[in-house]
Amino acid sequence: EQEAIRVAGQRAHDDAERGRRASDQRFRAVFTGALMAIGIGDLHGDLIDVNQTLAAMLGLTPEGMVGRPIVEFVHPEDRADVREEVRTRLTGGDRDGVRLEKRFVRRDGGVRWVRLALSVVRGEDGEPAYLVAMGEDVTESRRLERRLEHQARHDPLTGLPNRALFFEALDHLFTEAGAGDRVGVCFLDLDRFKVVNDTYGHRIGDELLVAVAARLGEVVDGTEWIAARMSGDEFVILVPDCSGTEEMVLLAERVAAAVGTPVHAHGHRVVVDASIGVVQQPVAWTHPEELMHAADVTLRWAKEDGKGRWVLFDDDRYARQVAREELSAALPAAIRGGELLLDYQPIVDLDGGRLLGVEALVRWRHPELGVLPPDSFVPLAEENGLIVPLGRWVLRTACRQARRWLDVTGDVSRTPCVSVNLAVRQLSSAGVVDDVAGILAETGLPPALLLLEITESAVMDRSDGSVAALRALAAMGVRIALDDFGTGYSNLAYLRDLPLHALKLAGAFLDGLRTPLPAGASPDEERLLAALVSLGHALGLTVIAENVETPTQRDLLHRLRCDAGQGWLIGGPGSPESVLALLDAAVRDGGPRDAALRDGGPRDAADR
Repeated sequence: EQEAIRVAGQRAHDDAERGRRASDQRFRAVFTGALMAIGIGDLHGDLIDVNQTLAAMLGLTPEGMVGRPIVEFVHPEDRADVREEVRTRLTGGDRDGVRLEKRFVRRDGGVRWVRLALSVVRGEDGEPAYLVAMGEDVTESRRLERRLEHQARHDPLTGLPNRALFFEALDHLFTEAGAGDRVGVCFLDLDRFKVVNDTYGHRIGDELLVAVAARLGEVVDGTEWIAARMSGDEFVILVPDCSGTEEMVLLAERVAAAVGTPVHAHGHRVVVDASIGVVQQPVAWTHPEELMHAADVTLRWAKEDGKGRWVLFDDDRYARQVAREELSAALPAAIRGGELLLDYQPIVDLDGGRLLGVEALVRWRHPELGVLPPDSFVPLAEENGLIVPLGRWVLRTACRQARRWLDVTGDVSRTPCVSVNLAVRQLSSAGVVDDVAGILAETGLPPALLLLEITESAVMDRSDGSVAALRALAAMGVRIALDDFGTGYSNLAYLRDLPLHALKLAGAFLDGLRTPLPAGASPDEERLLAALVSLGHALGLTVIAENVETPTQRDLLHRLRCDAGQGWLIGGPGSPESVLALLDAAVRDGGPRDAALRDGGPRDAADR
């Protein structure tokens, strides 16, 4: 029985030994033939065994690696990290594995990136026994990633950093900057670049961009500055640790000179300039978004100021612009919400002082800023497209008020016509004639009591239908006046063909005639004024002088036979009630209102 037990035990031992050898053989087969690089080391990091894949990856043989420390093959800059990971997290810690991505050095000096899985194998007592490293060569995938990352962060045409990389650098600068550091930005846009593309084609346009980028690269070469292409023909230079305005001005001048140097491409000599916005501020006072907004605003100023120049950011100018933008944003609600009002300035006959009409002047009763004059918001309405609804509101309100005056007087001949300015965009809009007709019908105002004032620029281009609209309005019975006459570039032959009833002479012609002249003197201003009055009469039109502010001006205009006047001497803008007071006085006088602004249509050319 004991022999049987011994035989059985021996058989079990032999079976176990055969199993172990089979297992070792399987492990060795897997270890040797694995595509994964594998190394086994002791707890000191010395290699005990290495498979062929790991050896080949490093240009060595397994025999040449066994017995050597694994860190000997790690890139010198990465060795400390590997040692620290093994010491603190594996052999000296409670973790069984870590993952790393480190550089290894081949026998020939080449560098390979290896994604490592380091693990500790523990003995039966639970203590670390040896280390296993499994690695994958990821050099090519890293190169691809870096190439894709470079492409994602650099402009493909010029090779400069793109918008994303620029803002990444800017954010990093703000994160790392000290309390007293300053940052500067030169934001530039190429002037006339579209003309280059349209004239020579996009191929030469692209070569121009490449040349400009190369020159900007030369400007920042050897510095910590960053030149980037933001979009299209916009570039930017970031100046970390800026010393102040002087440094930024010198940079802007260098950039302007670099960009302005001619570019020769395919037999063409191409020249462009740059508009440059220059900003420099303490880092503590701003943040990236504010800084770039300031740079963008300043670039826009450079464009507005004439292009081909650099402009420094100005806090006061920026504050004024912000105020304008806030007004512009609030204007739609003001039009809808009843914040607008109209004042009316008298237009009188210079021969007898009779009230001929009133000009409607819009004001904005701003809830915070008080009553604003038209020049503070009408230009904004023209810029943002609100001039049409604003003009429609003015026209409707003025016509409604004029109808009330007609109800008071009961007589068209005793009621002042109301003069309303018609903006260029209003006149060129498709529905202007229908708008006017609809408002007249809605308010019940006779067309003869409406005088529409237009500027010369509104009718300079016959192709936009403006002249046709004026003729339709005149045929309806509405009066038409040309405002600020003499300040534009009207062709007189063209002017003769317009359906006009009146000319309003620009107030600038009276500026030099505020006081009496020495005896015998006849200045150029007076001769010019006389010629304009005569021209208006030769065209068969009523002539109205604006900005009449002194008795001398009034008397001169009367002597020159100017028909009517308007200005502070005659009367400033007032409420509808102030016009009623003038009407009451006229009724008491019993005299009829002069019909120059009301009766009849525009005279035919034969009558002139």
